[in-house]
Formats: sequence, structure tokens, C-alpha cells
Amino acid sequence: MIAIVVSRADSASAHIGERLLEVGDWEAREDESRPDADGGATYYRAAGFELREFDDLHIRLSDPAAAFDCDPEFLAFVSRHSGETGELLTAHVTGNFGEAKYGGDPESLARAAPGAEKRAVEALARHAPEGYEVGIECTHHGPTGVSVPSLFVELGSDEPQWEDPEAAAAVARAVLDLRGTGADVVGEGVADAATAPRPRHVVGFGGGHYAPRFTRIVRETEWAVGHVGADWALADLGAPEANCDVIDAAFERSRADRAVIDGDRPDLAAVVEDLGHRVVSETWVREVGDAPIPLVERLEAAIGPVDEGLRFGAVADEVPETAGTEAEDAGGDRADGTGGDGAAVRVRDLPADLCSRAQGLDAAATREAVERVAVAFDTEQGGTRAAGRVAFATTPETPGYADLVDGLAAVLETGYDAVEVAADRNAVVARETAFDPSLAAERGVPEGPAFGRLADGEAVEVDGATVEPDDVSRARTERFPIDGDALK
Repeated sequence: MIAIVVSRADSASAHIGERLLEVGDWEAREDESRPDADGGATYYRAAGFELREFDDLHIRLSDPAAAFDCDPEFLAFVSRHSGETGELLTAHVTGNFGEAKYGGDPESLARAAPGAEKRAVEALARHAPEGYEVGIECTHHGPTGVSVPSLFVELGSDEPQWEDPEAAAAVARAVLDLRGTGADVVGEGVADAATAPRPRHVVGFGGGHYAPRFTRIVRETEWAVGHVGADWALADLGAPEANCDVIDAAFERSRADRAVIDGDRPDLAAVVEDLGHRVVSETWVREVGDAPIPLVERLEAAIGPVDEGLRFGAVADEVPETAGTEAEDAGGDRADGTGGDGAAVRVRDLPADLCSRAQGLDAAATREAVERVAVAFDTEQGGTRAAGRVAFATTPETPGYADLVDGLAAVLETGYDAVEVAADRNAVVARETAFDPSLAAERGVPEGPAFGRLADGEAVEVDGATVEPDDVSRARTERFPIDGDALK
């Protein structure tokens, strides 16, 4: 059940409440146990929702969850957003990193609903009227003592927007789109979100009030963002090492163990790491996506960090989170393995020369050939070129080293006449008959356009004699070493 909090003191909230009652299928009920001002008297139930109205502003409510006749998954406060930001629909979680200017307690953070915030932003984007921007805000006001996870879903930023029936209806529909969801982002097949070990949540530190970096994470990745301490909130908080309890609470209240820091904050990063959490980049979040986190950690240990080039292939989602990982050298012997015998993921060296030559012919096709068969692989040059090591799943139905060789050989075929695996299975052999400038020079062919025509397979005339492409071509064979044992 999702609890919806409407404030009569907030004209936008009351307007959204009206739209909610219009677009939803509600049953009116009576609660005589509490005053009308405190969410009692008439309230409303619909499938998956309970809506109650309060006289006070949301930020002045202590724990409105107690008023609801249900056990809410989370509270959704429908509210105005006030500012000089024009037509804007936002969502955010609540709390105060420093003093409590707008409700709640100082240095206190509410239980966040990162997954609900993410889904709310997605729904706001679907329903937003033309001209309205959509995003998240930093953590910046109360209430802080709500006993269940919560979020604000807001209509902004001034009277014309608060009175806009289309925008109010968009917020109402976005809230109703949350039906059946929980507070967190958990993996598929997780039956109990409360016991899910690692929701895909990060805490955000730094940046502006409207948190563009964290809005991108929410809108463009599989991850959600819990509490966000903007630059001004961190200044209000003070020195990180003197406020470890608040920083740690941001993780606990967000159900997160990773942070993304916007800007250069080494002191904050050190405190985060000392508290047992991890600082990751936006690149890490994007590249990891929905790959199993325990598997990601093992692959980072076996191959290298995401921020130094580790990337994930098409097979990553076919490997269980609990899969062991073995690292092997090019000869197939185990080396620095992080898993035991029978591991479901095996790390090998990429065939360096073969990969490099394929890259020279078609870098994009080479990257695709590796990505198509890999669980993960190392890269260089900003993640654009596969290099170093590659991880394969070892189950019979998933591709392996032989499929990688086939894919790279197919790229070579675009630049050679014939490509095959050598009889000794220790190399890919590529053959071509190519224009040889030295032979052309011996036949008196002048450098310039004539060279180009011969290289393109066209005969040329030199001093009345015809020079055929075959006359100035030379057969060439190249061998690119591969791991023959891995082809077995």
C-alpha cells in the first residue's frame, strides 16, 4: 500500500489531491479516531493506495504515517515546488544535512525511497505537459522523522503552475503509476525487497540544488539516488571528518553502500571510504548498469576497475551473482584466481595481435565482436578499444574463446583475401595478395594516380605497355597467435 499525503495549506498539493480523486477509482471512508486536521474524518482508498488530507504544511508534519490505516510501503507527499525555475516537476527525498530551516530536525535524514523516486521521475516525464522540465532535487527540508520511506512529488514553481490543471493531473497520474511498487530498486526475482542485500542505490554529494548529475543517473541508468547533499548543504554540514554520523546516516537512510561525488572533495571521499562505503563515478554507475554487483566486484578484482577500463559484455546478465571467477594466463593455467574449481566465469588474455589487427581494420566491429561473447573485458583509450583480459561464462550454452576468435577472424576477412585458423590451432592465418609499390617501381610505374589505380585492381599503361595489377602484387601471409588449448 502507498500512502499519499495531501496538505490543505499548500494550494498545489490540494489541487493535485483533487486531480487524484478525479483520475483514480476511490472509495471514501471515515476515521473518527483522529481529527480531520490530522488526517482523520474522511479519507480515501483505491487499489494499492490510501489518501489522507492534513491541515499543516507537509514540512511541519512529524510522522503522518501513523495516521494511515495500512502498513505503507512508502509515503508520497504531493506538494508545491517554489522557486524561480518556471515549469518544473520534481521528486526528492527529505532531511537536513545541517540546520533545519524548513522543518524536521537538524542533521537528520528521513528514510529515503530511492526506487519510488526513480519511478516517479520516469512517470513525471511520461505525463509532463509540454514545456515542463522534469528532474530531482537535493535533500533540503523536513519532515525527518517519518517511520517509513518517503518522497516528495512536486509541481512548480509558482502560482500559474500550481493552478495548472494539466500539470496537477500529470503529477496525480505519476503518483498513481507507482501502484504496486516499493521504495527500492531491487533485482528481478527478489521476492522480499526488505531483505534484498544490495539495492541499486547511490548517495549523492556535491553539485547544485537541482542535481543535474544525479538527475542523469536517475533518468538514464538502472540506478536510483537516495539522499543528495548539494554543495550548499555540505557547507552547512561542515568538515566531513567532524560529521561522520550524518554522512553515514545518508547511506543507511538510503539503503546504499556507494556514493557518487560531484566535484573534487578528497576529505569527504576519505571519510566515505573510512566508513566502509565506496566512492564510484558516474561512469561506473553507467557501465555497471544492471550487471550483478557481486560479480562486478569479482571481475574488478580479476581484471581491473571499471574506472580504469573494465566493461561488461552481452553475456553478463546470464551469469548468476554467486558465480565464482577464475583468472587464467594465456596457456590456460590458473593465475590469481578469485574463485574455486568449476567457476562459472573464467578470465583469459585477449589474443593481443589478432585483436590489434582487427582494431586497425574496424575498431567498432572489433569491440562488438568482443562484447558479444564476453561477460566482461578490459579496454583502453577511454573504453573504446578492447585490450588486456576478457571474462567468459563457462556454461555450455554461452559463447567462449572459440567464438571470440571466430568473431575477430570475421573482422579480418574485411581486409584479407582468406582467413582461417591454422592447422596447429595456435594462430589465425590471414592471406592476401596486395599491391607492392616496389614491384610497380621496377616496372616503371610513376608514383601517384597510377599507383592508386593498380592498388584498386585496375591496369595502367606505362610507355605503351600494359601493367596488370597481378604484375605488381605480392602474396602475403600473417599469423596472429591464439590460445590453441582454449579452442578445445
